[in-house]
Amino acid sequence: MMAGLSVLEAGQWQGSGAPTARRLRDGATRLAEMVPAENRQVVTLGNAVSGARDGVQNADVLVEQLHAVRAAMAALPAGDLVVSVGGDCAIELAPVEAALSAHRDRLAVVWFDAHADLNSPETSPSGAFHGMVLRALTGDSPDALKPTRALPANRVVLAGARALDPGEQDFVGRHGISHLSVAQLNEPDALLSAVRATGAEAVYIHIDLDVLDPGVFPAVGSPEPGGLTVEALLQAVHALAEEFTPAGVGITEYERADEAGQDEELLQRAVTGIVDAVRN
Repeated sequence: MMAGLSVLEAGQWQGSGAPTARRLRDGATRLAEMVPAENRQVVTLGNAVSGARDGVQNADVLVEQLHAVRAAMAALPAGDLVVSVGGDCAIELAPVEAALSAHRDRLAVVWFDAHADLNSPETSPSGAFHGMVLRALTGDSPDALKPTRALPANRVVLAGARALDPGEQDFVGRHGISHLSVAQLNEPDALLSAVRATGAEAVYIHIDLDVLDPGVFPAVGSPEPGGLTVEALLQAVHALAEEFTPAGVGITEYERADEAGQDEELLQRAVTGIVDAVRN
């Protein structure tokens, strides 16, 4: 019997460093509406902010919201494939740790993102936690923002990252993390080889929409030129889902503007293609 599909909506924006970050709340709502899920959980998050603590902006708010996302994940039907929509990338802490709990050492995480999100509080130029969340998932973060189970760094595959800070470059080199360029993703072979090399049987697929070229999809807070096309992204997701068990999907960082027509036509096509790939 095919597992059900759940969508988790978490319109968190306090982890973002973008000046337009509050648009992420509307973006999360619209993204969730695009996912044809049988079960839905909306995490009620406010607009509160807090100061920096342990090098993380809005740390106290983010800790409180992490607990809320964890509770929402726990309320979803067991065995459902969960599509988590943000909001900023920091919402991925709870969904990925849940996938780790389910699949343990059989899980790899493919991180489709223009940025590596591998800063620490010490190396981050902004203190924005959305740029630290993948490193946090490896267990390197302030205690209150640590995952319940750490992801070994050698089971991370960076896909399409093209704007790495020096501290992130150092972390990638020290841990031997696979880092595939946009050009390497034009065909899926290199991506599949990188995931196979981790020994994984299941894969969590994180998609920050800024992995797309801003000429194709500009509605993000931290655009970087030279990104993927929608076709290349969908080809990659289809290839992953054909060979590995999908353990969850995250789609984040949609900053919905007032005039969103053309962006949302493309986004609907992308979301439909992603969901079709992981369900079939």
